Amino acid sequence: MEPLELLECGSPLTREPLNADQAAAVARVFKALGDPVRLRILSIVASHAGGEACVCDITGAFDVSQPTISHHLKVLKEVGLLVSERRASWVYYRLVPETLAELSGLITVPAPA
Repeated sequence: MEPLELLECGSPLTREPLNADQAAAVARVFKALGDPVRLRILSIVASHAGGEACVCDITGAFDVSQPTISHHLKVLKEVGLLVSERRASWVYYRLVPETLAELSGLITVPAPA
């Protein structure tokens, strides 16, 4: 799945209401982020040196099976929060800054004038 295109013009939520498709896209991302393991995975990747983490760096931080971690990584990729790249026998994950920026822009409320 490609990075989210939540709002065609990048308009924040306070300027115009979301249409049904936009609301569904945003809900999918927040649903993915609603799982504590996925939030921790995102945090591990974001805080790792160079902004990317090998799957081996991620799995060691949890008391769940590797297939479970793979499932969570797949969900995060499907909603456009992570991308992956295979290098030899390892897979490396990076955040998608555009998706995070869209989410941030969506929920940022401008200060009153």
